[in-house]
Amino acid sequence: MDLHLRNQVVMVFGGAGTIGHAIANSFAEEGCRVCLLDNHPSTVAMADTLPSTAMGIRSDVTDDTAVKEGFDQCLQSWDRIDHVVYTAGVGSGKFGFPFWNLEPSDWPRVWDINMMGAVNVAHAFARHAIKNRSGTITFLTSVAGQMGSQTDPPYSAAKAALINFMQCVAKDLAPYQVRANALSPGMVQSELNRSVWQAGQELLPEEDRQSYEDWAEAKIKQVSPLGKWQDPASFGSMATFLASDHARHITGQVLNIDGGQVMHA
Repeated sequence: MDLHLRNQVVMVFGGAGTIGHAIANSFAEEGCRVCLLDNHPSTVAMADTLPSTAMGIRSDVTDDTAVKEGFDQCLQSWDRIDHVVYTAGVGSGKFGFPFWNLEPSDWPRVWDINMMGAVNVAHAFARHAIKNRSGTITFLTSVAGQMGSQTDPPYSAAKAALINFMQCVAKDLAPYQVRANALSPGMVQSELNRSVWQAGQELLPEEDRQSYEDWAEAKIKQVSPLGKWQDPASFGSMATFLASDHARHITGQVLNIDGGQVMHA
């Protein structure tokens, strides 16, 4: 299927992460020009590994001014922005069941990156997309935001809020023919997934602790009907499809790439 995305410009926030980089790579394979934005030191170097014209920008999504500067820098280089993908996200780094295992002070950073960072990016994109009356924005959420996952309440709550915000964005931008959607991962081998394992193991006696591989295998069997990892490339394939004209009637939707973990009857 030809997605007709060649030479379009895509900004991927959180692009140095496992899923973010896979999404950036998929757009690059479609011939897009990709702007990789992340606060990770390797952001610029990672952009050089993409198979098309790309640039990397160190940017902090919690800093509204820095986000706007990232957009301006991208526009100065390529004079257009067609699509934005927001994949930045963090957990608390603690095991949150029951929720009082955490402190209220554990919440702000999780909320700032998962939710307010997305708000900053959406505001910066809207001013450009409204003027052009075209474009898409895709947010990375989580199955945790759809089921009140107790593993990390700040993360679950932030992702639930992000789903709601995405729907607001989709409704507000629809008159301008700009679409907003969300991708929702289940079990993906990523930095965040490994941090969940680590936080839980630290609470267990030494004799009850599991390796990451054993923990993940048991977890997948428990929660995923298909019984296997979701691979990062699958998110790249869906993100590029959502940005294409083939998905021109899809907006305000959460697409679960989760092996069947969340099923709404």
